[in-house]
Amino acid sequence: MVALFSFKWPVRIYFEDTDSGGVVYHSNYLKFMERARTEWLRSLNLNQSTLKKKDKIMFVVAKVDINYKKAARFNDELDVVTTVDNIGASKVNLTQNIMKNSELYTSAKVSIACIHTDTFKPQRIPKLIKQQMEIL
Repeated sequence: MVALFSFKWPVRIYFEDTDSGGVVYHSNYLKFMERARTEWLRSLNLNQSTLKKKDKIMFVVAKVDINYKKAARFNDELDVVTTVDNIGASKVNLTQNIMKNSELYTSAKVSIACIHTDTFKPQRIPKLIKQQMEIL
C-alpha cells in the first residue's frame, strides 16, 4: 500500500507525561497521536470547530491498534509521523508512528470516521475535504 500523505509533528516529554517508573504512561501516546491528527487537519486548513459548526461533521476515532516498542522518558524529543493510508467514503485509515530520530517507539493503525454532529451516524466525507486530504 502506497501512503498518500505524511505529516510530522514534534512532541517533548514532560514529567506530567510519565508514570512512577519514569517512562511515558501508555495512554499518553494516544494523546500525542490525537494532537498530531489535529495539527495535520490544521495544516490542511481544516479547522475542526468550523467543520462541526458549519458542515455539521466531525472526525472521531473508530478504531486503534497500537504497538508499544520502546519506552520514552522525560525530556525526550519525539516526532509523531501521521501517514494517510486510505481515504474511504466515510473513514480515513492512518498509520501513526512515534519516533526519536529514526528509532520507532510506538506504532498505531488508526481509523477515523466522519460522523454527523446531530446523529453521530457515519457521514460521507465531503468531496472538498477529501480532496484536501489527498493533496501530497
